[in-house]
Amino acid sequence: MYRRDPRRRSPVTCSGEHSDIDDHVNGQPADDGDWSVVLSGRWALGYEPPDATAVLPAEWTRVHRLFFQTSNLGAWDSSLILFLVEIADRADAQGAQIDTSGLPPGLGRLVSLARTMPDRADARRETASPKQLERIGATVLETLGQAREMLTFLGEVVQALGRLLVGRAHLRSSDLTLFMQQCGAEALPIVTLISILVGLILAFVGSVQLAMFGAQIYIADAVGIGMLRQMGAMMTAIIMAGRTGAAFAAQLGSMQVNEEIDAFKTLGISPLDFLVLPRMLALVLMMPLLTIYADVLGIFGGMLVGVGMFDIPATQYLNQTIAAISLSHLSVGLFMSLVFAVVIAVAGCYHGMKSGRSSAAVGDAATRAVVSAIVGIVVADAVITLVSTKLGI
Repeated sequence: MYRRDPRRRSPVTCSGEHSDIDDHVNGQPADDGDWSVVLSGRWALGYEPPDATAVLPAEWTRVHRLFFQTSNLGAWDSSLILFLVEIADRADAQGAQIDTSGLPPGLGRLVSLARTMPDRADARRETASPKQLERIGATVLETLGQAREMLTFLGEVVQALGRLLVGRAHLRSSDLTLFMQQCGAEALPIVTLISILVGLILAFVGSVQLAMFGAQIYIADAVGIGMLRQMGAMMTAIIMAGRTGAAFAAQLGSMQVNEEIDAFKTLGISPLDFLVLPRMLALVLMMPLLTIYADVLGIFGGMLVGVGMFDIPATQYLNQTIAAISLSHLSVGLFMSLVFAVVIAVAGCYHGMKSGRSSAAVGDAATRAVVSAIVGIVVADAVITLVSTKLGI
C-alpha cells in the first residue's frame, strides 16, 4: 500500500471519501505473479505527484505481470499519463509484462503512444553551457573587432584623401585612368542589359494596375520616377558590387598573397595611396555617369512597353515622362550613386587588404566583399529614402 506524510499536499483534488491519498493510488499483490495498481479519484496538474516506486513491489522476482484497476478513477489529465508511463518504464526495466487493458481506452492509447514515440534529439532545450557562452562571447568580440578594423580603415582612407588634396599622396594618374576604364566603359554592356530589363519590369508591374483604371499613360510617370530615384542607382550599384567590388578584393588579395603590399610598406609607399585611392576615386567618378546612363535606358525600356503594348505615342510618352520627373528626383538618385560607390569601394578594398595569404583566402575575401557591399547598399538606400521622404525631397 502506498503511504506518505499526510502533512504534504495531495497530488489530486477530490472531495468526501477521496480526500485521502490512499484512495487515489496503491499497489498490492493479486494472484501469483501479478501485481495490481489501483487508481481512483481525480488527477490534475499543479499537485505534487506520488512516488511511483512506493506503489511498486520491493521484490520483482515473483512479479510477472503488472495491471491496473480504474473502476473508481475520476477526471484525469496528463499528470496521470506521466505517472503511468513512469510505472510502466520501471516495470519494463525489471522484465515484467504490462497489461493496460484495465485502463480506460483513451488513457491506454495515450500511455502506449507516449511510450512508443522516441524522444527527438532537439526536443529538450539545454541550458547554456560554459562552452556555449564562451563561443557567444568570442563571436561578439570578433564582430566588435571587425567593426573596429573597418572604422580604422575608413579613418586611414580619409587621411589618404587629405594627403591627395595637399598633393602628398603617392598616386599615379595612369592607374586612375585604367580603373576608370574598368569601372566605366567596360561595365556598359551589363549595365545596358540590366537597365532595359528593369525598365520593362517596372512598366509591366505598373501597367497591370493602371490598366484597370484606363490610366496607361501614367506608366511613364512610374518608370521615370522609379528609375531616377531608386532603381537606376540601386541596380547599377548591385552590378558594380558583383563585378567591380569583387575584382577589387581579388586583386588586392592576390597582392597580399604575393607579398606585394608588404613590399610597398618596405619602400615607404602607402598602400592606401597607391592601391586604394585610385580604385575608390575611379568608382566614385564613374558611378554617377553609369547611373544617368541606366536611368535613360530604363526609361527607354518602359517606353517599349507603353508604345508596344498600349499604343501610346512615343512623343506623348516622352512628354509625360519629362513632366513627371524633376531635378530633385535626379539629385536623390545621383546622391545615392555616390554613397553606393563609396560603400562598394570600401568593402572591396577593405576585404582585399585584410585577405589571408592563400588562394582560398582570396576567394573568401571576394565573397565577403560582395556580401558586405550589397548589405551596405540596401541599408544606405533605406536610410536615404527615409531621410529624403521626411525632408520632402
